[in-house]
Amino acid sequence: MKKILYLECNSGISGDMAVGALLDLGADRGVLEKALDSMGLEGYHLHFGRKETCGLDAFDFDVHLETEGHSHEHGHSHGEGHGHSHAHGEGHSHGDDHVHRNLYDVYGIIDRLDAGGHVRELAKKMFRIVAEAESKAHGLPIEQVHFHEVGAVDSIIDIVGVAVCVDNLGIDEVAVSPLSEGHGHVRCQHGILPVPVPATADIVAACGLDIRFTDNVGEMVTPTGAAIAAALRTREGLPAKCRLVRIGMGAGNKTFRQANVLRAMLLEAEEDPEERNTKWILETNVDDGTGEMLGFAMELLMEAGAKDVWYTPIFMKKNRPAYQLSLLCGEAERELLEDILLTQTTTIGIRRYPVERTVLEREAKTVETKYGTAEVKVCCHKDTVFCYPEYESIRRISKDTGLDFQSVYCAVREQAVSQFGKEILKG
Repeated sequence: MKKILYLECNSGISGDMAVGALLDLGADRGVLEKALDSMGLEGYHLHFGRKETCGLDAFDFDVHLETEGHSHEHGHSHGEGHGHSHAHGEGHSHGDDHVHRNLYDVYGIIDRLDAGGHVRELAKKMFRIVAEAESKAHGLPIEQVHFHEVGAVDSIIDIVGVAVCVDNLGIDEVAVSPLSEGHGHVRCQHGILPVPVPATADIVAACGLDIRFTDNVGEMVTPTGAAIAAALRTREGLPAKCRLVRIGMGAGNKTFRQANVLRAMLLEAEEDPEERNTKWILETNVDDGTGEMLGFAMELLMEAGAKDVWYTPIFMKKNRPAYQLSLLCGEAERELLEDILLTQTTTIGIRRYPVERTVLEREAKTVETKYGTAEVKVCCHKDTVFCYPEYESIRRISKDTGLDFQSVYCAVREQAVSQFGKEILKG
């Protein structure tokens, strides 16, 4: 069974609504707070609560900024809960003196996050989507875009919070409904802008998101919300058949005719055998990267869901020694893994092609041995059972007992075959 997250954006989407919906869906608040604390940001505190909207009980998440001896809530009801940028030297008149950061300043903050590499990469992807939209909207090179709102503490918390919660829920795929948007105008740092604001419109267009215009007056989709939807989405639609496991609702701060909530659904669906056995090979040649860089890239790629990563020594034109970096992955992980390759190595292009696999049925088991508990992988092919001890278990037992690796491996494998081989063959 695979876990599918479905974001139903019938009342729009913003960063605070997304975090609230994921927490209501079951993401661990303690894990979120610990991760956010690890970035070392100051000048804010978090609000976790409940709110009734149109008779529905929803999770109310807000970031309260503490500036000049007072605090204020961040929320897209202010008309300023989304990103606006300005060139170097351009002034602004916002009442709260938010720090102005460019994209690479924000990346530096995310790099301090104590979480898996795929969480950091997902958060960076969201910010990059907004930065590219702001760059286009203001006619500036991306390195000259300074964030006024999205780069501020509140939106860093929202975007990183979404990445942490999605990882904590163990989501395999994400589907997103059409984004419902209002009409009219919104007042922001640059003045009065039409709805959808330029950055939101650019994200929707560039990322191929579906949008549905409503007769609601005001902004329903913020650039941060649009970037979250674009970065998370891995599939076009929902499976033909699935099981609805849980529902979460994140409260917004606007008043519309309908409930201002983002509804998140956790679905379970059986994986299509064809889809399970069809994967992608991604590969690229690198002749100007260090071994340490390639090693770090491998770590991030495995953490982000690659099935396998390997390097092949090659010689390129002019007989330059190089490495071919290859990886195996599913469709759901492909885009994120490509992002890691393009940002964490010196490559400027990636080749990809689909491959089919023949995969043995396998099951993770625990076996009790005279040396202690060990994890094993039990695989079946016709009437033959194969047992493969997991490396980490053998490593731990060898270190604890002082025995050599090979002796421990053989003893664990023999015990597993004896216990599970007969059990599986009997059915």
